[in-house]
Amino acid sequence: MIHLFKTKLGRLRILAFLEGISLLILVFIAVPMKHWMGDPSWVRMLGPVHGALFLLFLFNTLSVGVEQQWKFKEITWKVLIACFIPFGTFYIDRKILSQQ
Repeated sequence: MIHLFKTKLGRLRILAFLEGISLLILVFIAVPMKHWMGDPSWVRMLGPVHGALFLLFLFNTLSVGVEQQWKFKEITWKVLIACFIPFGTFYIDRKILSQQ
C-alpha cells in the first residue's frame, strides 16, 4: 500500500477509493438519513469532504492523463465519468488504473 503514494497514478488510485467510499456513504447513508429521518447532520459533515475528494479526483485524473499520455476518447473520459456513478471508481480502478 505504501508504494501507491510514490507515483501520481498511485495517488489517483487512493483518491479513487476514498472518493468512491465518500460517494457511497453520502448516497446510501447520509441522504436517506436527511430525507427519511430528518437528520441533515451527516450530509452537512460529509458533503464538503466528498466535494473536496471529488475535485481532487478530477484534477488528479487530468494530471495523470497528461503524464501518462492517455488518449482522452479512450481512457480519460471513462475515469472522469466514474466518479459520478456509485461504485464507478472501484470499477475503473480494477479495469483501467491498475493496468497502467
